[in-house]
Amino acid sequence: MKFSFSLSKRFVFFILALPFLSIHSVSSLNLTNEYLNHRCLFDQGKYRSGSKYEENLNHAFHIMRDETHAETGFTHTSIGTPPDSVTVMLQCRGDTYGSKCHTCSDTALAGFRKRCPRNKGGIIWYDQCFLYISTIGEETPYRINYKDIFSMHNHNNVRGDVKIFTKRAMDFFSELILKVEKHVYDGLGLIFYAAGEKKLGKNKLYAMVQCIGLTLDCKSCLTWSIKKLFENGNIKQGARVLGTNCDVRYELYPFLRS
Repeated sequence: MKFSFSLSKRFVFFILALPFLSIHSVSSLNLTNEYLNHRCLFDQGKYRSGSKYEENLNHAFHIMRDETHAETGFTHTSIGTPPDSVTVMLQCRGDTYGSKCHTCSDTALAGFRKRCPRNKGGIIWYDQCFLYISTIGEETPYRINYKDIFSMHNHNNVRGDVKIFTKRAMDFFSELILKVEKHVYDGLGLIFYAAGEKKLGKNKLYAMVQCIGLTLDCKSCLTWSIKKLFENGNIKQGARVLGTNCDVRYELYPFLRS
């Protein structure tokens, strides 16, 4: 059976109702660190300048800047005792290490202060990392949070046999899920990340799956998020679902012969 999908020339993403960066190739995924979304946790309250909470928050941020989390892409810090305790967690994308991870973490810390001023808790997502700050010291490993998520979709629909595309994409995601807990970075420990490409007719499919380092059930989180990508019949040329436990993504783009 012949399998092909046609793509329109313009590749535009939307975050909720906002335009997102155009992506034309897998290599371009590493060239930018776009702001994606944020969520201020207003129910956790605000802190005053010079308060003990601000001192603990600044201390946590200082630890993050000094830690070697760029080697594994993940850091988790808890400072203080209630009601002034603060927990900070940062996860870089699985292909973002070293200076890229440090740059993204610095950007996220500054972005949180700007977008959630004086808020004790909040979440901010960038293309290469996300930052989670809370007054609540959650148990580790983290249980899946199905509430604090958001989706991004390409503006254009997949053309051709959508059912075949969805099946091929889901099969590819299943392959990546089998690899995700077997990926070890430079002997430093498990990195819950897998990505790859698959040729589909005249196009290529890029897909990525990742969980944070403390997720209790990575497979369940990924499976649930992948279903969200294809939960309606209006299948797009690309989509992404991000949360505080896992991140899944796919892109369909023209196959270019070398």
